[in-house]
Amino acid sequence: MTDEQWRGGFGPPPDPFEPEPQPRTQPQPQPVPAPAGRFANLPAGRFTGRTARVTALAVAVLLAVGGGTYLVVGGDRDEPSAARPSASPTIDRGDGRGPGVGPSTYDANAGIQPGEARVWLRDNQAELPGSGTSQYGPWRVGDVVVKAISNELIGYAVADGQDKWKLSLPTPVCGVPPAPSADGKLVLGLKESPSETSHCTHLQQVDLATGKAGWKVPVPPENSADTSLQFEMAISGDTVAVARSAVMSGFSVTDGRKLFGTSNTEGCSPSAFAGGSRLIGIRNCFDRSDALARGQSMVEELDPATGTPKWSHKYEKGWTVGRVLSVDPLVVAAHHQDRKTWNLTAFAADGKVRSQSAAGFGVSGRCNGFGNASGFQECYAAVADADTLYIGAGKPGTSLGIDDTNQVVAVDLNTGKERWRTAEQPKGRTMWPLALEDGRLLVYVAPGSGAAGSVVSLAPADGSSQPVLQSPAVAAGAEAVFYPHGIRISWAGGRLFLLNGRVYSPEPKKKSRAILSFGK
Repeated sequence: MTDEQWRGGFGPPPDPFEPEPQPRTQPQPQPVPAPAGRFANLPAGRFTGRTARVTALAVAVLLAVGGGTYLVVGGDRDEPSAARPSASPTIDRGDGRGPGVGPSTYDANAGIQPGEARVWLRDNQAELPGSGTSQYGPWRVGDVVVKAISNELIGYAVADGQDKWKLSLPTPVCGVPPAPSADGKLVLGLKESPSETSHCTHLQQVDLATGKAGWKVPVPPENSADTSLQFEMAISGDTVAVARSAVMSGFSVTDGRKLFGTSNTEGCSPSAFAGGSRLIGIRNCFDRSDALARGQSMVEELDPATGTPKWSHKYEKGWTVGRVLSVDPLVVAAHHQDRKTWNLTAFAADGKVRSQSAAGFGVSGRCNGFGNASGFQECYAAVADADTLYIGAGKPGTSLGIDDTNQVVAVDLNTGKERWRTAEQPKGRTMWPLALEDGRLLVYVAPGSGAAGSVVSLAPADGSSQPVLQSPAVAAGAEAVFYPHGIRISWAGGRLFLLNGRVYSPEPKKKSRAILSFGK
């Protein structure tokens, strides 16, 4: 469903990060030879993704089938690299001493070499509908990393993936901010009942450090048409902003008190928010005298405490704001469906346009919004400093959203021109800029071409690279199931966390990979 169809009244906005349901029946795979062993550290210089020769490893072989699910070749024991359910505190830390060890048991740390980062992996254990369900997160708070799934939140130990806490919610989640508040409080949207068709009516605060539920409040209607199946949410300071069905409201993260509410500004209806150090609103503006005319998108900065606009900027007709790639500095991606093009706009602190440029490269639809009607801050492959945007990119394709983003492009925010781009990685080795730390850009390079995933750092001046983390060779199969079109990524405290956007019920000899982490 496109964003135009959604706005035209065809139902709730789709979750753009849920992969299409995959067939659940697959032919039984036959064992194949294990790949050769470890990957050497990457040399300095412009990153190419090449790996060193490898030594033989005796590893279990798994075959990806779709939707983040793996068929396990050999025995049907639980994999030892995943933490046990809370009923059993035992966990295999990759040293061969944990439960379920056998010659055909998968261990993501098998044959780990000096310098490689140890991996932990958890599979979904919950019984779910046949089409599976979405996962949200991951959020790291101290020594806990948290995910949300259906009507449950789960906190895992950062170091080894063991269960730290679980919190069951009375009804399913229907709205999730991209990030919690600075003190680790997350506010979720909840449905009024367990029914799939029930409306999103309440807000629930959760302390991610402890897994304790806080306040819960209903969302008062802003007008008689204020009903929605999904909330678009963002947190900025002590405000959680909620957009839905052309209205918006703001609430205190601390106590749930309503701070502001509005249904219309200058004929422009709210559609989404982006949060963080600033609160950015996105509106749709329509010509009331011409119902068939394409609307205009508006971007504005709001006072988080009152909802009052500080400034606003309208795009030309036909342009649709797709993603907020950075909040400070503010960088926005928009696309023009008729012209089959997209652009980048960088804004100054006062809302004036610093630069606007048509991109000479392709990005995922998750990073320019093409084909995605929600999740306006859900690009996991863009990072900005004061003057430069770094984004995962690739060759432009026939669609405005491409799949193979196998390089990083640096864009000057003052001119809109490219500063540099890395060499292309082998097909399938997607590059995801993660963060800027200690004056360098950290990038996750997804597994592919027989290589496991890694984290490298790039020099902001020219893109020259240095190795940071390398996951074990045998983990490449597990990492490869975290598909680019559905993955959610977090880098925090020297660790990488990968979350599958959709998971399925566990089945004999079939694993639905849920979350994977490696790092310091």
